[in-house]
Amino acid sequence: MLEVQQLTKRFQRKAALDNVSLSLRTGEIFGLLGPNGAGKTTLIRVINRIVEPDSGHVRFKGDLLQQKHLLSIGYLPEERGLYRNMTVEAHALFLGMLRGMTKNDARQALQYWLERFDIQDWRKKRIDELSKGMAQKVQFICAVLHEPELLILDEPFSGFDPVNVELIKQELIEMKAKGKTILISTHNMKSVEEICDRVALIHQSKKIMEGSVTALQESAKTGEYAVKFRGSMIAFVNALWTGFELIDKEILGDDRFVARVKMRGDNNFEDLLRTLIGQVKIEAAWEVLPSMQELFIEAVSEKQTGTTEA
Repeated sequence: MLEVQQLTKRFQRKAALDNVSLSLRTGEIFGLLGPNGAGKTTLIRVINRIVEPDSGHVRFKGDLLQQKHLLSIGYLPEERGLYRNMTVEAHALFLGMLRGMTKNDARQALQYWLERFDIQDWRKKRIDELSKGMAQKVQFICAVLHEPELLILDEPFSGFDPVNVELIKQELIEMKAKGKTILISTHNMKSVEEICDRVALIHQSKKIMEGSVTALQESAKTGEYAVKFRGSMIAFVNALWTGFELIDKEILGDDRFVARVKMRGDNNFEDLLRTLIGQVKIEAAWEVLPSMQELFIEAVSEKQTGTTEA
């Protein structure tokens, strides 16, 4: 759906993007991660033709990105900006028509989204009458009103309470199921794990990591497992003996624990379970995979260390 090829962009000799390449597949949710100032928003602005790159190019469905392609792209910018004296309806119709919709089609699409979010009574409200969260929801509607093939969201969960974060996540999952491609720039690592198929990490204007969430977690796992059990911690530790190492433990209540263990030698998960059965009552057991937050911190730390050593 989208190919970013060797993009470089400088502002007053400072690199905002340094030879960045990545690709988005049709029908996936792609997470764009990075610290503040890493270059994420600049990349999004290049894709939306708000700024032009110094070198490199962007392809949309195989063709060099042109102004006409923006009719197939929806964009929710990080800097929220709605005309505060306009009503919700007038604003949605205005932005819908800018994306090539007829006034009637925009009105029908707005009605659909107002009903879907159960906010029909907002139609005639002025933007300045809305709370921050309400205005954020209206701006999301305006970004998807024209049924874009590619939806670009810059920090889409900021300003939302947990209930509305879940609401927007479910909408994105449904859009993906319909074949839409979604690019999310966010600091909400939990949401990345829950809904993104693949991610790229940008740090100090360069891409330093790209891949599926599952593959990245698998590549960084350390052979740790967690066991939730009821019984004696002493019996649990004694059962581990020399085949396994206790890394950490959490007390849940009366004789209930979650313990993290690491394999020694050639022992595997089945060996661990066989060792513990009969010693404690196992309630759950699972492999511990690094979170996106941990992967993010580790990748940035390694990059900074490498830069310092260089």
